[in-house]
Amino acid sequence: MTDPLTTSLQGVVPAIVDTHIHQWDPFTTPREASRLAPLYRRAPRLFERLLPVLLPQAKRELVLTAEHVAQPYLPEDYARDAAETVEAVGVPVEAAVHVQAGWHGPDPSEETAWLETLPFGAPGRPELAAVVGTADPRDPGFGAQLDAHARASERFRGIRFMTTWHPDRGVMDWIDEPGVMTSSSFLRGFAAVAERGLTFDAYVYSHQLPEVVTLAQEHPETTIVLDHYAPPVGVCGPMGRSTARSEGERRDLLARWRDDLAALAGSCPNVVAKHSGLAFPTLGHRERGLTRQQLAERVAPLVEHTTQVFGPDRLLFGSNYPMDKSVASYGVVVGALADLLADGGPDLLRKVFRDNARAVYRL
Repeated sequence: MTDPLTTSLQGVVPAIVDTHIHQWDPFTTPREASRLAPLYRRAPRLFERLLPVLLPQAKRELVLTAEHVAQPYLPEDYARDAAETVEAVGVPVEAAVHVQAGWHGPDPSEETAWLETLPFGAPGRPELAAVVGTADPRDPGFGAQLDAHARASERFRGIRFMTTWHPDRGVMDWIDEPGVMTSSSFLRGFAAVAERGLTFDAYVYSHQLPEVVTLAQEHPETTIVLDHYAPPVGVCGPMGRSTARSEGERRDLLARWRDDLAALAGSCPNVVAKHSGLAFPTLGHRERGLTRQQLAERVAPLVEHTTQVFGPDRLLFGSNYPMDKSVASYGVVVGALADLLADGGPDLLRKVFRDNARAVYRL
């Protein structure tokens, strides 16, 4: 159940466009969780108790529970979660953008092809509006991989190659070394994104924001979409082995994030930002089932500063579902964001929850 409706989107938008969802089936497609998913299916309660043994700290803190990653999450599951917005803010979700989700096969375009087989748009289900696939710009065959994605789906709009790296070994990394986005091979290969008029979703941690500045200035013709606020890891609570252990550390972390985000927004007009990952465990959320008010209070500094420095025309909504599901329901996520943006008026709400998504991803 969602909290009682506070801010309504009725009369503001006819429906919401969600720019950040994930779909997976660890039983029929090659995924990060494919090896352990059969164990979870046979004995979910035992699996959860054994999670500290089965997964390293970084992965445990990323997901909190195996419930949402060790089972299929498909259009019917997303539709059931997204249906909460009618109660939460008064309007439905009409369409979603799928962002690459840990495909472990040799050809990443196969994930894009697989998405085209899923029953999006059936009665009561949002449409699949766009696909953001994955490929590594350092790969000599990067351009060919982009073309393979485009052949697999006319909805293909761009790529995300996750480059999060953290010095705390207890925090989840998606890359083996720092500084990847500013390497000569990455910057050189990235030209293929610009040549094809594609977008690039940047997922980095907050201390890596200067790398996004370098990339954006090197390729000013490419729209770069910043995911999940470039999460300041642990800003809502301790993470990893030694990150954000005290209130003072968290204040310093937030202050540096604020400065670096403002520098990015101010110097790189080709960068837009997603209001996504509000309930992402990486921020330091540990409790499950946060209320609308609780979530809004926790993430208000992130939402308010991002809105201030990027402005109404460079902001998008993304649920990050089901990754955020372990902390807050879909209705809570949407409702908390709507409440935090309400003072900006209907123009801001309309752009964040619908119009900007249609422009950035050419829907």
